Amino acid sequence: MTKVFLTALFIIIQRLIELRLAERNRRWALRQGAREYGASHYPLFFVLHPGWLIGWVGEALATGSRLSRWWPLWFGLFAAAQGLRYWAIVSLGRYWNTRILIVPGGRRVRTGPYRILRHPNYLAVAVELAAVPLIFRAWRTAIIAGLLNAALLLGLRIPAEEAALVRVDAPS
Repeated sequence: MTKVFLTALFIIIQRLIELRLAERNRRWALRQGAREYGASHYPLFFVLHPGWLIGWVGEALATGSRLSRWWPLWFGLFAAAQGLRYWAIVSLGRYWNTRILIVPGGRRVRTGPYRILRHPNYLAVAVELAAVPLIFRAWRTAIIAGLLNAALLLGLRIPAEEAALVRVDAPS
């Protein structure tokens, strides 16, 4: 049970720090004249992510809080996802955000993981949403959260982001 709660606490602290950074970057972007895109679907992520956390913690506790025998694999994937996430955040610098904000005159970032992936942070989140629950044998949460995340990303978020990025790529 301690491992479950410590992992949950780590993730909560990590998300709070990221949200604080995102808010600081949002304020900076707005001062630069940024426009937000996809704001209508943004609250859905605030349902998915806490629901995922509550889901895997609850499922892990309900099934005895035992680690999967494959936990080193799942933990390794989680750690790799964290590395990818922070590489993406560092590569975007002040432009990183949990919202879709386009700063006038900005340029698309093509360094770091963006040299090889269009949306590395979304890949990191998708891996995390599966790997963390699987560490604790919470496979139901991994499946449900993974499907919901895929629906949100593929149906709403990525199309909105791609449409917004067309404005960055368009000649002035």
